[in-house]
Amino acid sequence: MRLTEILSPDSVKVPLTATTKQEAIFELVDQLVQVMGLEKSRDELRNNVWQREQTRSTGIGHNVAIPHGKCKVLSRLAMAVGKTAAPMEFGSIDGKPVEIIFLLASPMDQNGPHIQALASISRMLTDPVMRNSIRAAQSAEELYEVITQYEAKVAT
Repeated sequence: MRLTEILSPDSVKVPLTATTKQEAIFELVDQLVQVMGLEKSRDELRNNVWQREQTRSTGIGHNVAIPHGKCKVLSRLAMAVGKTAAPMEFGSIDGKPVEIIFLLASPMDQNGPHIQALASISRMLTDPVMRNSIRAAQSAEELYEVITQYEAKVAT
């Protein structure tokens, strides 16, 4: 799965204004809700992602988190990406703060695309050069372009 199939340039935010894990998750949910025109489902998606985060941190290590949740009104998988203004405590498995957050929102009845997106994100982030390129992005446009260029490179 190409991440740019589920990520629009308007769903990227650099830097996030949030200073806590919950604020960062809600800020990305709000970004996605606005882009997709799902304002009536904002609370549902916020609650679902936050409840999932409460069960176990989605801080996967290497300064990255992938919070996720499901929403009744979604017809397809969607993603928002944010870069924090400063490293943020997230309860990550490696104990390091988070700087890059990939938020996934999926329909209630679909697991396959969600798993494919997680695999694509993981593959992309195993490359330390790619992680550093994302960290170095100074704007939402730059971060989206980093992901676009990476996908073009691995597709060839």
